[in-house]
Amino acid sequence: MLTIYRDPGGSVRSGGLRALPGEVIWIDLLNPGEEEKEFVESRAAVTIPSIEALSEIESSSRLILENDKIYLSTPVVAQGDTADPILSPAGFILSSSLLITVRFADLATFDAVAERIRRDKSLASSIGVFTALMDALVDRGADVLERLAGELNQISRSVFRGDPNSRRHTVQSSAALRRTLTAVGRIGDRLSQARDVFLGIGRIVPFVLSAGHEWIGREFQTRLGAVATDISSLNSYEAQLSDKVQFLLDAVLGYITIEQNDLFKVLTIVSVVGIPPTLMAGIYGMNFRFMPELSWTWGYPFGLAMIALSALIPVIWFKWRGWF
Repeated sequence: MLTIYRDPGGSVRSGGLRALPGEVIWIDLLNPGEEEKEFVESRAAVTIPSIEALSEIESSSRLILENDKIYLSTPVVAQGDTADPILSPAGFILSSSLLITVRFADLATFDAVAERIRRDKSLASSIGVFTALMDALVDRGADVLERLAGELNQISRSVFRGDPNSRRHTVQSSAALRRTLTAVGRIGDRLSQARDVFLGIGRIVPFVLSAGHEWIGREFQTRLGAVATDISSLNSYEAQLSDKVQFLLDAVLGYITIEQNDLFKVLTIVSVVGIPPTLMAGIYGMNFRFMPELSWTWGYPFGLAMIALSALIPVIWFKWRGWF
C-alpha cells in the first residue's frame, strides 16, 4: 500500500508528474508491490530496499549515505498489543526534502504520526516527520518497558512474599511455578525485542545527525539529541529489567528444585520406613520348626508389635533430625 502525505491535489498519483512537488514530505510504503516500488523509484530517484536488505544486521547495511540521501533500517515491534508480538524490519530513506518509509507490518506509531500530519500543518518537513517517528518509537518502547516492569514486580511479589509455612498440594505448586516460569520467559522475550529496537534507533539517530548536519535545523538537532539521550537511559533501564528477569528465572528454578527435593525426601522416608517392617514380616514368615514365638500364646500380637515398632522408630528418628 502506498500513502503519500501532503499531496492535496493528487498530482503525484495521477501520473502526470515525473518529479515530486514540494508539498510531498513523506511517502509511506506498506508491503509494497513491484509497481508501487517502481512508481516511487522513478519519481524520487531512490532505490527501494527489499525486506531481505532491511533485515541485514551489520551497520554497513543499515546506515548508508548515497547521493545526499540517507538509507536507514531498524527492527520495530509489530503486533505489540497482542500476545504474539514480532520484530519486523522498517526502512527509512531520508533527504532534505522527502522521507520514504518501507515497512511490512501495521505499526501503531506510524499511524499516530500520520494522524499528526493530517492535524498539524506545521509539521511540514521530512526531518520533522522523521523526528516525530523516532519520538513515537521511543515513547512506545518506554511504555512497553513500564508495563513489563509492572508485570515483573507483580511476579516478584507472588514469588517471594507468599507464606513459607503454608503447605500447598505439590501438583498445584508445580503448576503455579510452571505458569510463573512461562510468564517470566515471555517478559524476557519482550525485553529482547525492545533491546533490538533501541539498538537500531540508537545507531540511526547519531548517523542522521552526522550525515545531515548541514540541512537539519537546530530545533530538530536538539530533538534528535534528546531521542539519543532517551535511548541511552532506556537501554540502562532495559538492562536492569533483564537482570531482574534472570534473577526471577533463577529463583523460580530454585523453587522447582526445592519442590523436587521435597518430593524425593518423602519418597526416601517412605521407602526407609517400609524396610524394617518388611524385614520383620519376612523373618516371622519363614515358619521355622523351632522358632520359639510360634508356640507363644501372645506370639502373633508380639510379631505385629515388632513390625509396628520397626516402622515407628525410623519415623521418630527422621522427625528428631528435622527431615519433615
